[in-house]
Amino acid sequence: MSKFSKLKGEQKREAIMLQALKLFSKEGFYTTTIPDIAKAIGMSVGNLYNYFKSKDMLAQEIIKYISSYLGKELQKINNEDISSAEKIHKIVTIYFHTAKDRPEMIEYFLRVYLANREVFKEGCEGMICVSDFITEIMIFFEEGVRKGELRDQDFFSAFGLFMGYLGGMVFLHGEEILPEELTYYIDDISRNIYQALKNDQV
Repeated sequence: MSKFSKLKGEQKREAIMLQALKLFSKEGFYTTTIPDIAKAIGMSVGNLYNYFKSKDMLAQEIIKYISSYLGKELQKINNEDISSAEKIHKIVTIYFHTAKDRPEMIEYFLRVYLANREVFKEGCEGMICVSDFITEIMIFFEEGVRKGELRDQDFFSAFGLFMGYLGGMVFLHGEEILPEELTYYIDDISRNIYQALKNDQV
């Protein structure tokens, strides 16, 4: 009996997503087929379709899974009674460590979700499928503004700045351009983001 066959229903579903996540991130969404995923996990194609009706549906469930994972990590930070500067440092730390320890998650977001928007048109309109992550970032900004630590500005301007820093560094890391490990830059990137977002009147 294979390791996969011993798993329960929801565990099997997650195992399929994690295997597909690795293949989509490494080989590309369109290059990877359902038979490829089924073979890699040791199950029949027909059985896999019992869990996910299509490759597009599987792709959408994966981005929800990643958003939920990151959202829960951010929620822990938002629940802490610390300054916005400290929260930024912790968010950057989590994002960079995820990119280092579970690179397929960030790769999927950048190379599948953002690069193949047509796959996510129906069922993932707007930012529905990344709402867990977006909501926690929004809560972080709103709390920072309420405390007078962050400048009151349009959410998407602030979000774009934040994610631009994070995504840019992760991209350079993935392309092996950075001379140091990604985590080496946590302090500098955290400081740069805070300086760009802070309330200048404080």
